[in-house]
Amino acid sequence: MDIESFREYCLSLPGTTEGMKWDHLCFMIEEKIYVIIAIEEGSSFSIKCNPDDFDALTARDGIAQAYHLAKRQWVQFQNLDVLNDKELKSRVADSRALVLAKLPKKVQAKYL
Repeated sequence: MDIESFREYCLSLPGTTEGMKWDHLCFMIEEKIYVIIAIEEGSSFSIKCNPDDFDALTARDGIAQAYHLAKRQWVQFQNLDVLNDKELKSRVADSRALVLAKLPKKVQAKYL
């Protein structure tokens, strides 16, 4: 998947906004980041993951613990080609759902 297709997919998810933080492109829901992309560094990106999936994900080539983010809860991908498009979309949607689940119930209800 190329960066523009990835961007379009993220923005298609309900409530998603985009912005720049720390020189990285971020996709957020209610100002909470669920994807952060280092565009200047070959499109490496990080997403939140279920802690139960962390070990299996980081055992794969091109996936590691995300730097400077919650340990065992965020993974970093070398680029957008590490996963096939279907799994990439699924992982991004899961990241968004994990971030949304931490928001107040009233806020969550807006996006369900």
